[in-house]
Amino acid sequence: MLKYQEKIKALLDRSFGLKNVILTIPPDSKLGDIALPCFAFAKQLRKSPIEIANEIRSQLQLADFIEKIEVNGGYLNFFINRTIFIKDILTEIKDKKDSYGSSFAGKGKKALVEHTSINPNASPHVGRARNALIGDVIVRLLSFQGYEVNTHYFVNDIGKQIAMLLLGVKDKKDIAFNDLLDIYVNINKQVEENPELEKEIFSLLHKLENGDIEVKDKFRNIVDICIKGQTKILGELGIKYDTFKFESDYIWSNRVEEILQLLKDTNKLEEASDGRLILNQEEYKLPMKAPYLVLTRKDKTSLYPLRDIAYTIDKAETNSDKNIVVLGEDQKLYFQQVKAALEVLGYKSPEPVHYSFVLLSDGKMATRKGNVVLLEDFMKEALLKATKNMEKRYESFSEETSKAIAYGAVKYAFLKIANDKNVTFYWDSALSFEGDSGPYLQYSYARINSILKKHGKPLPKEADFSLLKEAIEFDLVKDLSNLRIVIDRALQEASPNIIANYVYGIAKKFSLFYHECPVINANNEELKEARLLLIDAIRQVIKICLELLGIDTVEYM
Repeated sequence: MLKYQEKIKALLDRSFGLKNVILTIPPDSKLGDIALPCFAFAKQLRKSPIEIANEIRSQLQLADFIEKIEVNGGYLNFFINRTIFIKDILTEIKDKKDSYGSSFAGKGKKALVEHTSINPNASPHVGRARNALIGDVIVRLLSFQGYEVNTHYFVNDIGKQIAMLLLGVKDKKDIAFNDLLDIYVNINKQVEENPELEKEIFSLLHKLENGDIEVKDKFRNIVDICIKGQTKILGELGIKYDTFKFESDYIWSNRVEEILQLLKDTNKLEEASDGRLILNQEEYKLPMKAPYLVLTRKDKTSLYPLRDIAYTIDKAETNSDKNIVVLGEDQKLYFQQVKAALEVLGYKSPEPVHYSFVLLSDGKMATRKGNVVLLEDFMKEALLKATKNMEKRYESFSEETSKAIAYGAVKYAFLKIANDKNVTFYWDSALSFEGDSGPYLQYSYARINSILKKHGKPLPKEADFSLLKEAIEFDLVKDLSNLRIVIDRALQEASPNIIANYVYGIAKKFSLFYHECPVINANNEELKEARLLLIDAIRQVIKICLELLGIDTVEYM
């Protein structure tokens, strides 16, 4: 209804000089399609909202797209001409195709999105996938709006966990990606049992930061194995990255030292009694447990926050119109600390998108203890279960279809939940072809394809849309008309669940329409043509939404 709201605003401006009016959607379509609350004008005009509404109604010349105007309790309710509205929206969808719903607000602009950036020490677990999935949808939304998007992956290739992994692969040859988790879990146990190993770990880090060529090569080699393995798994889900930034590069280029000196020049950098360098952040009124941000160890080797600040400044200096980072909710305080550090240096921080977790029955996943469900294994399980479900429903199908169903089910189950809510995953509901699930949406799309295939002829170029008189038909078109509003809001709030909930609503209404309103067997050819164009528009909108969610469409099921 956005387009028609704009038309009514223009009409009110021309007729009465009313600017920047706020229009609403009535809670019940019987009250109208668009409403003007007149309460805001009462004080200025010294009249009751009902009087104002009646005056506007009596003097407003009806446009062709307005069927009638009614006054109801201080509201001026506009009823849109259904035939004009349906024809307008369905024609727009047909003409714009895959770009329908885009505002192109990002045309000529650049965006930088950092997401995933998991430690390169093992195969990723399911909990980490939520970061990648949310980040990928944000990238897709930005691209859809016309932004030139650069997707970043910040590689923590110099932290303690990599040194531990390096110690764990000592004297081993032909290390494979799938070996790394067991090696990492094992070395953690060894360190717990023998704290003296900590000395070897920090010795490796010290050598690394001081440019030891042999140690540098060993670090980069083990990290490359891990990054290639991790991105291959994520690539299976259609998630890709444009730029990989390595923490170590910020050390070896002396960028970390430059940032440290800039912080020293602010007079807010202090040396703790044990020799660590810490940034005083008391003035930012962060929680009492975080008045200081620790930047170095006592031997002055850098810690992750210092390298992260250097990298974040690097991102800020790209001057992207949008600069977004996806982080777990456990990183909220840390992000505030980094933001405060950036402000000290005169830089604007990225826009954070925080998300809650995927939980196991005994709590959050912890890689160091091996208490994980690996994403790779989870994807294999999803494919196995999806294949079994398909075997029950269909005589034949391709492996490509099974993958689309399996991965779509996992993605949708994660993405339909608001970012600030935990995800609890249930196989049965995720893989169901009924209800709020990925397969249900894919099946809805495929069902429309089947109807159009059964029609067996090219779609008509035009139709008599005045024949679409059922309430469900008008409701569907109204929902289709809201795609741009939904996409704008989803990007503004960085919330994939807004897209997921919207397209599920479309699919549910289509199912209701399908049972109530025959298409191929419509009462006459003219009604059939109108309904064919309606379901083709529904198919297009479902396709756009699934692509924004990173879910593959299935042409036939």
